Amino acid sequence: MKSVWTAGIVLSAIIAAAQCLTCRQCPVGTSATCLSGKVIQCAANELCFDGELRFNGTEELTLHKSGCLTPTLCGTIVNSILGEGFTLVLRCCAFNLCNGAASVQLSVTAALCAAMLSSLWGLL
Repeated sequence: MKSVWTAGIVLSAIIAAAQCLTCRQCPVGTSATCLSGKVIQCAANELCFDGELRFNGTEELTLHKSGCLTPTLCGTIVNSILGEGFTLVLRCCAFNLCNGAASVQLSVTAALCAAMLSSLWGLL
């Protein structure tokens, strides 16, 4: 019986992970607030991201961008270009509108999977 529950949990996780994410896309700006952004659908292998590019020589110039990104690019990069150091931070997340939207909306499948997992958690 426990293997049936385990198989159900794994199947639910796969279904939820296979869905494409809905993410906030914002063009490059100098403010963390996006005024001209839109909501987009990512490819199946992408995550939502919120990025920040800060030039080390001046703490006042920071560029922001958000959208969809391949998971292998998520993280922090410290480097330099033309002698000027910079830090690029790409924060990735894996649920709908997690990269800066005012509200989070779950798809029906993800909501059902979450409900099933939470109810099964008490049985294990």
